[in-house]
Amino acid sequence: MQKEEAIIIGAGPCGLAAAIELQRIGMSPLIIEKRNIVHSISQYPTYMHFFSSPEMLEIGGIPFTTASEKPSRLEALHYYRTAAQRHQVRVQAYEKITSVERESDGFVLKGENRFGEPRTYRSRYVIIATGYFDHPNVLGIPGEEFDKVTHFFRESHPYVGMQVAIIGGSNSAIDAALELERVGAKVTVVYRGATYSSSIKPWVRPGFESKVAKGLIQMRFSSMVTNIGNNDITIQGAGDAEVVPNDFVLALTGFHPDRNFLTQTGVTMEAEGYPTFNEETMETNVPGIYLAGVVASKHEANEIFIESGRYHGNKIADHIKNKKK
Repeated sequence: MQKEEAIIIGAGPCGLAAAIELQRIGMSPLIIEKRNIVHSISQYPTYMHFFSSPEMLEIGGIPFTTASEKPSRLEALHYYRTAAQRHQVRVQAYEKITSVERESDGFVLKGENRFGEPRTYRSRYVIIATGYFDHPNVLGIPGEEFDKVTHFFRESHPYVGMQVAIIGGSNSAIDAALELERVGAKVTVVYRGATYSSSIKPWVRPGFESKVAKGLIQMRFSSMVTNIGNNDITIQGAGDAEVVPNDFVLALTGFHPDRNFLTQTGVTMEAEGYPTFNEETMETNVPGIYLAGVVASKHEANEIFIESGRYHGNKIADHIKNKKK
Protein backbone atom coordinates (compact mmCIF):
# COMPACT_ATOMS: atom_id res chain seq x y z
CA MET A 1 0.00 0.00 0.00
CA GLN A 2 1.47 3.32 -1.09
CA LYS A 3 1.34 5.97 1.63
CA GLU A 4 0.90 9.69 0.92
CA GLU A 5 0.27 12.76 3.03
CA ALA A 6 -2.21 14.19 0.52
CA ILE A 7 -3.85 12.77 -2.59
CA ILE A 8 -5.72 14.87 -5.13
CA ILE A 9 -8.22 13.07 -7.35
CA GLY A 10 -8.27 14.83 -10.72
CA ALA A 11 -5.56 16.63 -12.72
CA GLY A 12 -7.64 19.43 -14.17
CA PRO A 13 -6.60 23.07 -13.74
CA CYS A 14 -8.14 23.23 -10.24
CA GLY A 15 -6.50 19.98 -9.15
CA LEU A 16 -3.13 21.20 -10.43
CA ALA A 17 -3.62 24.55 -8.67
CA ALA A 18 -4.40 22.74 -5.40
CA ALA A 19 -1.26 20.62 -5.74
CA ILE A 20 0.90 23.71 -6.26
CA GLU A 21 -0.63 25.40 -3.21
CA LEU A 22 0.03 22.33 -1.06
CA GLN A 23 3.64 22.40 -2.24
CA ARG A 24 3.75 25.98 -0.98
CA ILE A 25 3.18 24.76 2.59
CA GLY A 26 5.83 22.05 2.30
CA MET A 27 3.76 19.09 1.16
CA SER A 28 4.32 16.83 -1.85
CA PRO A 29 0.82 15.76 -2.92
CA LEU A 30 0.12 13.03 -5.45
CA ILE A 31 -2.50 13.64 -8.13
CA ILE A 32 -4.31 10.57 -9.42
CA GLU A 33 -5.99 11.17 -12.78
CA LYS A 34 -8.05 8.60 -14.66
CA ARG A 35 -6.99 10.00 -18.02
CA ASN A 36 -4.42 12.68 -18.88
CA ILE A 37 -3.54 16.10 -17.44
CA VAL A 38 -6.40 18.59 -18.07
CA HIS A 39 -8.34 15.91 -19.92
CA SER A 40 -11.48 18.06 -20.11
CA ILE A 41 -9.67 20.79 -22.04
CA SER A 42 -8.23 18.20 -24.41
CA GLN A 43 -11.84 17.22 -25.19
CA TYR A 44 -12.89 20.77 -26.09
CA PRO A 45 -13.53 21.64 -29.76
CA THR A 46 -10.22 21.63 -31.64
CA TYR A 47 -10.30 25.31 -32.57
CA MET A 48 -12.08 26.64 -29.49
CA HIS A 49 -11.06 29.88 -27.77
CA PHE A 50 -11.81 30.56 -24.12
CA PHE A 51 -14.24 33.26 -23.07
CA SER A 52 -11.84 34.20 -20.23
CA SER A 53 -8.74 36.32 -20.70
CA PRO A 54 -5.43 34.48 -20.11
CA GLU A 55 -4.63 36.08 -16.76
CA MET A 56 -7.91 34.74 -15.37
CA LEU A 57 -6.77 31.18 -16.10
CA GLU A 58 -3.32 31.37 -14.49
CA ILE A 59 -2.17 29.01 -11.76
CA GLY A 60 0.99 28.64 -9.71
CA GLY A 61 2.20 32.20 -10.39
CA ILE A 62 3.13 31.35 -13.99
CA PRO A 63 2.12 34.01 -16.56
CA PHE A 64 -0.21 32.82 -19.33
CA THR A 65 0.76 34.64 -22.51
CA THR A 66 -1.18 34.23 -25.74
CA ALA A 67 -0.97 35.38 -29.34
CA SER A 68 -4.47 36.86 -29.24
CA GLU A 69 -6.88 38.38 -26.75
CA LYS A 70 -8.51 35.06 -25.83
CA PRO A 71 -6.42 31.90 -25.37
CA SER A 72 -7.06 28.89 -27.56
CA ARG A 73 -7.54 25.28 -26.50
CA LEU A 74 -4.06 24.44 -27.79
CA GLU A 75 -2.47 27.30 -25.83
CA ALA A 76 -4.28 26.17 -22.66
CA LEU A 77 -3.05 22.60 -23.03
CA HIS A 78 0.51 23.88 -23.42
CA TYR A 79 0.15 26.26 -20.47
CA TYR A 80 -1.22 23.75 -17.95
CA ARG A 81 1.19 20.95 -18.78
CA THR A 82 4.04 23.47 -18.57
CA ALA A 83 2.79 24.67 -15.17
CA ALA A 84 2.68 21.07 -13.92
CA GLN A 85 6.18 20.37 -15.23
CA ARG A 86 7.75 23.54 -13.83
CA HIS A 87 6.32 22.87 -10.39
CA GLN A 88 7.23 19.18 -10.71
CA VAL A 89 3.72 18.15 -9.74
CA ARG A 90 3.46 14.41 -9.16
CA VAL A 91 0.76 12.99 -11.43
CA GLN A 92 -0.25 9.34 -11.65
CA ALA A 93 -2.15 9.34 -14.96
CA TYR A 94 -4.52 6.74 -16.41
CA GLU A 95 -5.52 5.43 -13.02
CA LYS A 96 -9.02 5.57 -11.54
CA ILE A 97 -9.96 5.83 -7.88
CA THR A 98 -13.16 3.92 -7.19
CA SER A 99 -13.50 4.25 -3.41
CA VAL A 100 -12.34 6.36 -0.48
CA GLU A 101 -12.81 4.91 3.00
CA ARG A 102 -12.08 6.42 6.39
CA GLU A 103 -9.47 4.58 8.46
CA SER A 104 -8.27 5.85 11.89
CA ASP A 105 -6.25 8.99 11.13
CA GLY A 106 -6.54 8.90 7.34
CA PHE A 107 -8.15 7.32 4.31
CA VAL A 108 -7.69 4.22 2.18
CA LEU A 109 -8.17 4.85 -1.53
CA LYS A 110 -8.75 1.93 -3.86
CA GLY A 111 -8.78 1.89 -7.63
CA GLU A 112 -7.27 0.40 -10.72
CA ASN A 113 -4.99 1.30 -13.60
CA ARG A 114 -6.00 1.17 -17.27
CA PHE A 115 -5.17 -2.54 -17.40
CA GLY A 116 -7.58 -3.35 -14.59
CA GLU A 117 -4.82 -3.99 -12.07
CA PRO A 118 -5.78 -2.97 -8.50
CA ARG A 119 -4.17 -0.01 -6.76
CA THR A 120 -4.37 0.91 -3.07
CA TYR A 121 -3.21 4.10 -1.35
CA ARG A 122 -3.34 5.53 2.12
CA SER A 123 -3.48 9.27 2.66
CA ARG A 124 -4.00 11.70 5.52
CA TYR A 125 -5.85 14.19 3.31
CA VAL A 126 -7.95 13.74 0.18
CA ILE A 127 -8.86 16.54 -2.23
CA ILE A 128 -11.58 15.67 -4.74
CA ALA A 129 -11.21 17.70 -7.93
CA THR A 130 -13.01 15.41 -10.37
CA GLY A 131 -14.70 18.04 -12.53
CA TYR A 132 -17.79 17.20 -14.53
CA PHE A 133 -16.91 16.65 -18.21
CA ASP A 134 -17.42 12.86 -18.03
CA HIS A 135 -21.03 13.23 -16.92
CA PRO A 136 -23.23 14.84 -19.61
CA ASN A 137 -26.82 15.79 -18.88
CA VAL A 138 -28.81 13.11 -20.67
CA LEU A 139 -32.10 13.76 -22.47
CA GLY A 140 -33.87 10.56 -21.49
CA ILE A 141 -35.53 10.12 -24.87
CA PRO A 142 -35.80 7.14 -27.25
CA GLY A 143 -32.79 6.82 -29.54
CA GLU A 144 -30.36 8.74 -27.33
CA GLU A 145 -28.23 5.60 -27.11
CA PHE A 146 -27.61 5.50 -30.89
CA ASP A 147 -24.07 5.95 -32.20
CA LYS A 148 -25.25 8.97 -34.20
CA VAL A 149 -25.75 10.86 -30.91
CA THR A 150 -22.90 12.52 -29.02
CA HIS A 151 -22.63 14.99 -26.15
CA PHE A 152 -19.26 16.27 -27.38
CA PHE A 153 -18.27 18.36 -30.38
CA ARG A 154 -14.64 18.26 -31.46
CA GLU A 155 -14.51 19.51 -35.05
CA SER A 156 -16.78 19.97 -38.06
CA HIS A 157 -15.04 17.90 -40.75
CA PRO A 158 -16.80 14.56 -40.03
CA TYR A 159 -20.17 16.23 -40.64
CA VAL A 160 -19.56 17.64 -44.14
CA GLY A 161 -22.82 17.49 -46.11
CA MET A 162 -24.71 15.82 -43.25
CA GLN A 163 -28.06 16.71 -41.68
CA VAL A 164 -27.05 17.65 -38.13
CA ALA A 165 -29.32 18.56 -35.23
CA ILE A 166 -27.85 20.48 -32.29
CA ILE A 167 -29.78 20.34 -29.03
CA GLY A 168 -29.07 23.33 -26.79
CA GLY A 169 -28.66 27.09 -27.01
CA SER A 170 -25.47 27.84 -25.09
CA ASN A 171 -22.17 29.11 -26.47
CA SER A 172 -21.06 25.57 -27.26
CA ALA A 173 -24.18 24.96 -29.35
CA ILE A 174 -23.88 28.26 -31.22
CA ASP A 175 -20.16 27.81 -31.93
CA ALA A 176 -20.75 24.26 -33.18
CA ALA A 177 -23.58 25.39 -35.46
CA LEU A 178 -21.42 28.07 -37.04
CA GLU A 179 -18.51 25.70 -37.63
CA LEU A 180 -20.79 23.05 -39.11
CA GLU A 181 -22.49 25.50 -41.46
CA ARG A 182 -19.10 26.64 -42.77
CA VAL A 183 -18.27 23.10 -43.96
CA GLY A 184 -21.61 22.57 -45.65
CA ALA A 185 -23.56 20.70 -43.00
CA LYS A 186 -27.32 21.27 -42.90
CA VAL A 187 -27.83 22.47 -39.34
CA THR A 188 -30.95 22.62 -37.19
CA VAL A 189 -30.62 24.02 -33.66
CA VAL A 190 -33.32 22.89 -31.21
CA TYR A 191 -33.55 25.05 -28.10
CA ARG A 192 -36.12 24.98 -25.31
CA GLY A 193 -35.80 28.73 -24.68
CA ALA A 194 -38.18 31.21 -26.30
CA THR A 195 -35.31 33.38 -27.57
CA TYR A 196 -31.53 33.42 -27.72
CA SER A 197 -29.67 32.76 -24.48
CA SER A 198 -28.27 35.87 -22.79
CA SER A 199 -25.01 33.98 -22.20
CA ILE A 200 -24.08 33.86 -25.91
CA LYS A 201 -20.85 35.74 -26.58
CA PRO A 202 -21.82 39.21 -27.81
CA TRP A 203 -19.35 39.17 -30.69
CA VAL A 204 -20.75 35.83 -31.93
CA ARG A 205 -24.50 36.41 -31.73
CA PRO A 206 -24.91 38.90 -34.65
CA GLY A 207 -23.21 36.52 -37.08
CA PHE A 208 -25.32 33.61 -35.90
CA GLU A 209 -28.56 35.58 -36.15
CA SER A 210 -27.62 36.59 -39.67
CA LYS A 211 -27.12 32.94 -40.67
CA VAL A 212 -30.55 32.09 -39.23
CA ALA A 213 -32.21 35.05 -40.99
CA LYS A 214 -30.74 33.90 -44.31
CA GLY A 215 -31.96 30.34 -43.76
CA LEU A 216 -28.42 28.94 -43.64
CA ILE A 217 -29.08 27.61 -40.11
CA GLN A 218 -32.52 26.44 -38.99
CA MET A 219 -33.50 27.58 -35.49
CA ARG A 220 -36.31 25.99 -33.45
CA PHE A 221 -37.17 27.99 -30.31
CA SER A 222 -39.41 26.70 -27.49
CA SER A 223 -38.81 23.20 -28.81
CA MET A 224 -37.39 19.88 -27.76
CA VAL A 225 -36.39 16.64 -29.45
CA THR A 226 -38.72 13.86 -28.33
CA ASN A 227 -37.46 10.96 -30.44
CA ILE A 228 -34.31 10.05 -32.36
CA GLY A 229 -34.64 7.62 -35.24
CA ASN A 230 -32.09 6.13 -37.59
CA ASN A 231 -32.69 8.71 -40.30
CA ASP A 232 -34.76 11.41 -38.60
CA ILE A 233 -35.67 13.13 -35.36
CA THR A 234 -39.00 14.31 -33.95
CA ILE A 235 -39.16 17.92 -32.74
CA GLN A 236 -42.02 19.06 -30.51
CA GLY A 237 -42.67 22.79 -30.51
CA ALA A 238 -45.71 24.87 -29.65
CA GLY A 239 -47.73 23.23 -32.41
CA ASP A 240 -47.69 19.82 -34.03
CA ALA A 241 -44.68 17.53 -33.83
CA GLU A 242 -42.25 17.85 -36.74
CA VAL A 243 -40.24 14.97 -38.20
CA VAL A 244 -36.93 16.22 -39.65
CA PRO A 245 -34.39 14.24 -41.71
CA ASN A 246 -31.26 13.67 -39.66
CA ASP A 247 -27.86 11.97 -39.83
CA PHE A 248 -26.26 13.09 -36.52
CA VAL A 249 -27.33 14.65 -33.22
CA LEU A 250 -25.10 16.82 -31.04
CA ALA A 251 -26.77 16.91 -27.62
CA LEU A 252 -24.86 19.88 -26.17
CA THR A 253 -26.95 19.99 -23.02
CA GLY A 254 -24.20 20.54 -20.47
CA PHE A 255 -22.61 18.41 -17.78
CA HIS A 256 -22.85 17.77 -14.04
CA PRO A 257 -20.44 16.65 -11.29
CA ASP A 258 -20.39 13.03 -10.11
CA ARG A 259 -22.39 13.32 -6.90
CA ASN A 260 -22.54 9.54 -6.41
CA PHE A 261 -18.80 9.26 -5.86
CA LEU A 262 -18.99 11.98 -3.22
CA THR A 263 -21.76 10.28 -1.27
CA GLN A 264 -19.83 7.01 -1.33
CA THR A 265 -16.98 8.75 0.49
CA GLY A 266 -19.38 9.88 3.22
CA VAL A 267 -19.90 13.44 2.01
CA THR A 268 -23.50 14.42 2.62
CA MET A 269 -25.74 16.38 0.26
CA GLU A 270 -27.70 19.45 1.20
CA ALA A 271 -31.44 19.59 0.49
CA GLU A 272 -30.71 21.64 -2.64
CA GLY A 273 -28.57 18.80 -4.01
CA TYR A 274 -25.04 20.16 -3.58
CA PRO A 275 -22.35 18.65 -1.32
CA THR A 276 -21.81 19.78 2.27
CA PHE A 277 -18.63 21.82 2.61
CA ASN A 278 -17.22 24.91 4.31
CA GLU A 279 -16.81 27.68 1.75
CA GLU A 280 -13.95 29.21 3.76
CA THR A 281 -11.86 26.02 3.91
CA MET A 282 -13.40 23.75 1.21
CA GLU A 283 -13.47 20.93 3.79
CA THR A 284 -16.52 18.66 3.64
CA ASN A 285 -18.49 17.20 6.52
CA VAL A 286 -15.88 14.41 6.49
CA PRO A 287 -12.79 15.89 8.22
CA GLY A 288 -9.79 15.57 5.91
CA ILE A 289 -11.78 15.41 2.65
CA TYR A 290 -11.82 18.63 0.61
CA LEU A 291 -13.41 19.77 -2.65
CA ALA A 292 -11.75 21.78 -5.42
CA GLY A 293 -13.21 23.08 -8.66
CA VAL A 294 -16.56 22.43 -10.25
CA VAL A 295 -17.35 19.48 -7.97
CA ALA A 296 -18.09 22.15 -5.34
CA SER A 297 -20.74 23.86 -7.48
CA LYS A 298 -24.00 24.47 -5.69
CA HIS A 299 -26.43 24.68 -8.58
CA GLU A 300 -24.98 24.79 -12.09
CA ALA A 301 -21.63 23.30 -13.08
CA ASN A 302 -20.66 26.44 -14.96
CA GLU A 303 -20.91 28.62 -11.84
CA ILE A 304 -17.44 27.41 -10.88
CA PHE A 305 -14.88 27.39 -13.66
CA ILE A 306 -11.14 27.80 -13.73
CA GLU A 307 -11.43 31.52 -12.92
CA SER A 308 -12.78 30.87 -9.42
CA GLY A 309 -11.96 27.18 -8.83
CA ARG A 310 -8.22 27.83 -9.11
CA TYR A 311 -8.39 29.61 -5.73
CA HIS A 312 -9.83 26.64 -3.86
CA GLY A 313 -6.32 25.26 -3.41
CA ASN A 314 -5.32 28.37 -1.42
CA LYS A 315 -8.14 27.78 1.05
CA ILE A 316 -7.34 24.09 1.37
CA ALA A 317 -3.62 24.65 1.87
CA ASP A 318 -4.20 27.35 4.49
CA HIS A 319 -6.61 25.14 6.41
CA ILE A 320 -4.27 22.13 6.39
CA LYS A 321 -1.37 24.35 7.42
CA ASN A 322 -3.33 25.62 10.43
CA LYS A 323 -4.28 22.06 11.34
CA LYS A 324 -0.65 21.01 11.40
CA LYS A 325 0.45 23.83 13.73
